[in-house]
Amino acid sequence: MAKSGLKKWFAQKWVDIGSKKKDGSYAKCGRSKLKADQKRKYPKCVPLAKARRMSESQRRSAVKRKRAKAQGVGGKPTNVKTFASKGMLIETYYQDIL
Repeated sequence: MAKSGLKKWFAQKWVDIGSKKKDGSYAKCGRSKLKADQKRKYPKCVPLAKARRMSESQRRSAVKRKRAKAQGVGGKPTNVKTFASKGMLIETYYQDIL
């Protein structure tokens, strides 16, 4: 029987695509209260399987959009889509040109 829902979510290995290590792997998702982690920027977490499917530009775009939003507004976590819509990509393209 296939896993679904919360069991599937816990079974997946979640990684932070915003912090790639020198060996090509990713840091675990989340931050701790250690001093070393306080310097880390806000994580953009996805399952490892999805991170491997994404191109470098898709990863950069997702991390950039996550960090551009205000974090923890109203005590709630900030979520952004992992893949940008085509309309958003066109707007971003024209903003960079103008």
